[in-house]
Amino acid sequence: MNKANLETDNICAISTPQGIGGVALIRISGNKAIEIVQSIFSKEINNEAGYSIHFGSIFENKNEIDQVLVTIFRNPHSFTGEDTVEITCHGSLFIQHKIIELLINNGARIAKAGEFSQRAFLNGKMDLSQTEAIADLIHSSSAAAHNIAMNQMKGGFSNELKSLREKLISFASLVELELDFAEEDVEFADRKQLNELVEKLVCHVNQLKNSFKYGNAIKNGVETVIVGRPNSGKSTLLNSLLNEDRALVSNIPGTTRDTIEEIININGVEFRLIDTAGVRDATDNIEKMGVERTIQKIKTSSILIYLYDAQKTKKEEVQKDIEVLNQKEIPALIIANKIDLLNSDNDIQKNHIKLSAKEEKDAQILKNEIHQLFLEQKVDEQGVVISNLRHFEALEMASIELQKVKEGLENKLSGDFLAMDIRQVLFHIGSITGDISSDELLGNIFTNFCIGK
Repeated sequence: MNKANLETDNICAISTPQGIGGVALIRISGNKAIEIVQSIFSKEINNEAGYSIHFGSIFENKNEIDQVLVTIFRNPHSFTGEDTVEITCHGSLFIQHKIIELLINNGARIAKAGEFSQRAFLNGKMDLSQTEAIADLIHSSSAAAHNIAMNQMKGGFSNELKSLREKLISFASLVELELDFAEEDVEFADRKQLNELVEKLVCHVNQLKNSFKYGNAIKNGVETVIVGRPNSGKSTLLNSLLNEDRALVSNIPGTTRDTIEEIININGVEFRLIDTAGVRDATDNIEKMGVERTIQKIKTSSILIYLYDAQKTKKEEVQKDIEVLNQKEIPALIIANKIDLLNSDNDIQKNHIKLSAKEEKDAQILKNEIHQLFLEQKVDEQGVVISNLRHFEALEMASIELQKVKEGLENKLSGDFLAMDIRQVLFHIGSITGDISSDELLGNIFTNFCIGK
């Protein structure tokens, strides 16, 4: 979408979810938004101030459709930066669709997915990373995911990137200036200071990159895999954590042949609990496939819960299992289960959690342990956390280019080569905020938004 279209197109959409409810919200944005609504509304609003609400009726000719509230936002003080009107009507599907029909008949068109947010970006109301945070905020299903999205939408991440770009641009301009005086062989940019800046930028970019694992886990749910030998109590533990009979429990080894996945919210963070097939030498092909899936799940998980039968499993067997299963050294909780069947638990290692999986109080203890283990993975409690894969990939590319700048300084390369690499760093950082963007990039981002936002 180009700027010319923004000046002439008036868009409308139902912003509340599809279906019948108490009320529904319809949005209209564009330079004639107020005029279009006026043509179907009973009260005079053409000259009303922004941030004002008006009660009246929507009419089709002389036929009253509904009594509504009309809220006016005057440009540039609106979400999109354009004149915007919001119509709050009753939630009847007939009423919603009839109002949309009337708006279209009077000069509006149906908005594309994410078009309101896209206009907010193109009109300078927020940068690209902030608009992407809107989608994350809408889809946030836990307090932690909500907090990350809110911080990004308010510009937390953008401010970090702005600071990085400003520092680099100031030096890049001096390096570029040197190229204009190449014959005089002068240096305007202090190479020592530039090297110190690059070192700081490398550290900062890497810190942001490292936060992605934490942020992405919060956004999509922390993948927590429960593993152990057959009949160690994994399914019982899952059921106890969920407080429901989700997995089939039996004293027959190998009951679970495939992975079972459920979501649980612990202290505002969503965890994706995955019960897996017991790890042992499989007795048939189906069980073998289940064990293979267990190994694959371990490789992609953020937390590993290893459960063993404290009554039947020897210390050396536990140690061997952990060495084989956790080769990537994923943060892990080691649980000695069925301690209620032991006469004494003195032989259990101190760093192992002692519990009976079927006991509700023990399940709560384990929930707290799972939550705490995840919190310990956060790189910087005070820093910005990124959760968007596109942002991570752009930072990854910026990091590679920064390394080239660093190597160029060490090898005393000429300013023209340094300038090329610095431009690439600026390009990748700018692509996150939208300082540098393309129609294809914007299309890919905003088509993933919901209609009406």
